[in-house]
Amino acid sequence: MDSSRTFSIHFWLKTAKNKGDFAPIYARVTVDGKRAEISLKRQTKVTYWDTKSKKTTSRTPEGKELNAYLDQVKSKLLLCYKQLTSDFELVTANSIKARFVGQDEKHKTLMDLVVYHNENMSGILKQGTLKNYYTTENYLRRFLVKKKKTTDIYLKHLKYSFIIDFEQYLRKGPSLQNANPLNNNGIMKHLERLRKLMNFAMDLEWLDKNPFGRYKLKFNRHKKEFLSKEELKVFEEAIIHDKGHQKVLDIFLFSCYTGLSFTDVKNLTEDNISRGIDGDYWIFTQREKNEQPVKIPLLDIAWNILKKYAPYSEKNNGQLLPVFSNQKINVYLKEIASSLKINKNLTFHSARHTFATTVMLSNGVPIETVSKLLGHTKISTTQIYARVLEEKISVDIKNLKNKFQELNKMNKENVRSISNS
Repeated sequence: MDSSRTFSIHFWLKTAKNKGDFAPIYARVTVDGKRAEISLKRQTKVTYWDTKSKKTTSRTPEGKELNAYLDQVKSKLLLCYKQLTSDFELVTANSIKARFVGQDEKHKTLMDLVVYHNENMSGILKQGTLKNYYTTENYLRRFLVKKKKTTDIYLKHLKYSFIIDFEQYLRKGPSLQNANPLNNNGIMKHLERLRKLMNFAMDLEWLDKNPFGRYKLKFNRHKKEFLSKEELKVFEEAIIHDKGHQKVLDIFLFSCYTGLSFTDVKNLTEDNISRGIDGDYWIFTQREKNEQPVKIPLLDIAWNILKKYAPYSEKNNGQLLPVFSNQKINVYLKEIASSLKINKNLTFHSARHTFATTVMLSNGVPIETVSKLLGHTKISTTQIYARVLEEKISVDIKNLKNKFQELNKMNKENVRSISNS
């Protein structure tokens, strides 16, 4: 490639934008005859401007400061030109301007990254996941303003200390919803999303070194609540007078006997119910979370709940069940559990857990089958549910012992029969 090229920097007044005696100052970068104009956000009196020296003739402190600034601008533009040349980048008037104003890839900011990610992930990530990224963005913007006294920061300035400072801000500051700080796992979720953003920046080559390189996320493990056989029976036989609580109880039980998540239950319509290979009614749907197809035979309790709400379905375009918001359901569930003297912190997800453990695994359904019914892509995910079934482990070991005893007994009988013969 021919390395000879013309390059020049020229300062001038844009008199077309005069305001009285003052006019704004622009820089014009020219490379091989192609121009790019840059507003310097400065102005001076037209009568003080020297068109030969491209500076102000004012002797005031303000005039001297302006000329010093113009010298800095010229030096920075020359540096941008040298950087692009030494990096074997395409050198044009516009690429120099982009480097100067911080709009090229070497000067991307954290908010550039967040906006670019959210715009490009729309339609790829689930709406709920994308909503969580918007929440993380809000926390980052608040953190930058309150703790860093700025509205943005260059990616190349992000260090390990930035991650630590952001974590402490989340721990000590108020949450977006109320005055209370976030809990540990909520904080880790925001940091996990920020780490994914940094990985995204690395893939885009907007970042040379990942500030999360030595940072470890520290999630607290919580006990996953589910109903035992006895507690599930209490729920099934409960008499609830409040209509809202009764609906929540029914929908919760429906999930206990189908394993569907809140979103998947809410999205169920008549189109999802069809005859299965055995001639009985099955649910044919696709998990919202991972788009994994699931086929679930309808147990009697779940089928009876659907029949109970058939009138609702007829009036609501085939939607099968009257599902409230997840937040409202979780509040009602805690009230129902309290009224039934069940001392557990139940959420709607507890139903899915109850299905996997109490309804399926503890009744001898193989874990491979349970994994298919839950729509898990990996059986290791299903094994999380199986770990809590000490009762099932005990039964399995007893069965194994019985098999060994029967085998030993058979071996002894075979030995006797051989000896007698």
